[in-house]
Amino acid sequence: MQEIRMVDLKGQYQNIKSEIDMAIEQVIESTAFINGPQVKTFAQNLAKYLDVKHVIPCANGTDALQISLMALGLRPGDEVITPDFTFIATVEVVALLGLKPVLVDVDPVYFTMDPAAIGKAITKNTKAIVPVHLYGLCANMEEITSIAREHNLYVVEDAAQAVGTNYHGRQLKGKAGTLGDIGTTSFFPSKNLGCYGDGGALYTNNSDLAGKISIIANHGGKVKYYHDIAGVNSRLDTMQAAILNVKLKYLDLYCSARAAAAEFYTSRLQNIDQLITPSIPDYSDHVFHQYTIRLKQRRDELKEYLLKKGIPSMIYYPVPMHRQKYMATEGDFGVSDQLSREVLSLPMHTELTAEQQNYICNNIESFFA
Repeated sequence: MQEIRMVDLKGQYQNIKSEIDMAIEQVIESTAFINGPQVKTFAQNLAKYLDVKHVIPCANGTDALQISLMALGLRPGDEVITPDFTFIATVEVVALLGLKPVLVDVDPVYFTMDPAAIGKAITKNTKAIVPVHLYGLCANMEEITSIAREHNLYVVEDAAQAVGTNYHGRQLKGKAGTLGDIGTTSFFPSKNLGCYGDGGALYTNNSDLAGKISIIANHGGKVKYYHDIAGVNSRLDTMQAAILNVKLKYLDLYCSARAAAAEFYTSRLQNIDQLITPSIPDYSDHVFHQYTIRLKQRRDELKEYLLKKGIPSMIYYPVPMHRQKYMATEGDFGVSDQLSREVLSLPMHTELTAEQQNYICNNIESFFA
């Protein structure tokens, strides 16, 4: 049996090696390393895939979040509602811009932002909501966008873990990241659509916002050496765009492979009383960026046991935002606290074999036997 990895980027590369190598070679031969034609092509291809008017590539997912908030024209002291159970990037960009992050707890079943908690957190200073589509599952965007409309708030989607996820609510439908005012994503190598370095993008159907985003990401100007506003330098590298153009063609296949692997896990693990397998709501697909189980007890013991058997696993996330040193927020975050003690993500990628998954599941069953 091959070595089990959390993410098998090498195996994935081997399957598309000739296409990737050719794409990289073309960039090197052209020497158009910055803003080469592959960047524009990728933006067009991704916009078509997402069925969204505008895709603006950038340097990474964190930049995408920061640029989105800058484009909304928020002022220092304005409040931005974010989930407590997320990666730090979602919250840190709010703080870096002098805005006030307002944390809310998450749903105990799906782990995404709890709409009921949002309503309680809104004040006269609230200007935006940043839902996170966690582990590959969409947040409840129909309820979130309804709340936003009622209170005249912007919605910025953190879709870094959910590229390719379909949302199918009663009235709201579309790809993750295209449902609010702006969507953001990351192309970090381990993502479902990942490059071989850093990369990110923003999506929007609002042409005015798209124009502002493009200017901000280009040092605040449309024309070289002419700067209209304070911006940043955030570009998607041409080499990464070329790689993403290849991998985008396989994204639906990758999502299907992850879904099949998740179905295998669930079929084997759902009857173990000591753990809870992932749930999928009727309003969203799940592209399983992570396959995350919950352990009612002995989470850390199981993690150590699996490692001794050559099975990696990860805790996403061991510390909720309200317990981070520079946040230190008081409030009701019982679900986030509980999840941080219970969640464990198992190996999940497009090259998982039945032999590997059987070995993983056999060892989990043996641990609880």
